Amino acid sequence: MHKLTKIMSEKKVVRMLYEMESEMIIRNYSPRTQKTYLYSIGKYLKFDPEGMRRCSHEMIKKFLVQKANDGIGPVSRNLYLCAIKFFYFNVLKRRKEIKIPYAKRPKGSPLTLSHEMVLQIASQINNYKHKLLVLLAYGTGLRLSEIINLQVRDINLYARTIHVRAGKGAKRRFTILPDKLWDRLKMYLKHRQFADYVFKSNRGGKLHPRTVQKVFQTALKKTDITVPATFHTLRHSFATHLLENGTDIRYIQKLLGHSSLKTTQIYTHVTGKMIGQIKSPL
Repeated sequence: MHKLTKIMSEKKVVRMLYEMESEMIIRNYSPRTQKTYLYSIGKYLKFDPEGMRRCSHEMIKKFLVQKANDGIGPVSRNLYLCAIKFFYFNVLKRRKEIKIPYAKRPKGSPLTLSHEMVLQIASQINNYKHKLLVLLAYGTGLRLSEIINLQVRDINLYARTIHVRAGKGAKRRFTILPDKLWDRLKMYLKHRQFADYVFKSNRGGKLHPRTVQKVFQTALKKTDITVPATFHTLRHSFATHLLENGTDIRYIQKLLGHSSLKTTQIYTHVTGKMIGQIKSPL
């Protein structure tokens, strides 16, 4: 009897997860968000098997405390909490508010690479396509998901702009096309079809995110750079260097696709280069 109850319970969990996935698809959540939320709820329901029947603030708090004790950072814990709230409110239709605050994220400047460091990393990449991808990511501020979804039709060589159609939150925007890469891109795209992915895989589809991350990390390890950078660090470097060069923060906001200026203001930290340019009143 216990075994039968367990099987029925597992089937119910699978059905609820399927309903949750459907709700996210209807709301046009990105595939990455869908995967993260489903994973998070799976972990929570394993922690609290009674979570399908009840919405226990005490159990949710214990779950988040356990994640903190396991070394899970505040950003990831907040994702767990977002998934749990979405599950109860939109799938199980529990309208009682979950009054659990999100973890406070540590303040600090985003990690960046110098211009020279970026070029040093790119110099370690022999594959022409992969090298161009890394340089374009730095020169445009595109996210990893945006650059792997980039199509030939999105690049306007003559207007020197890139149309980002698959931005975060399904938002569209334009960003700059670096003059330094104009000739390279023109030659690279010469025989491509309009709907082709710019950096298509050998199979013809788009590159897998892990492939791009591996390319970056492999190149980074070949240098003497000790900064714990990731592919996303290129985006932070793009924004920071524009600010250092005097670009108005409102323009940077538009190029990055931030809805709020507050998000862009993380780049307004005073860098060593800025300090070196300040003239003492003496």
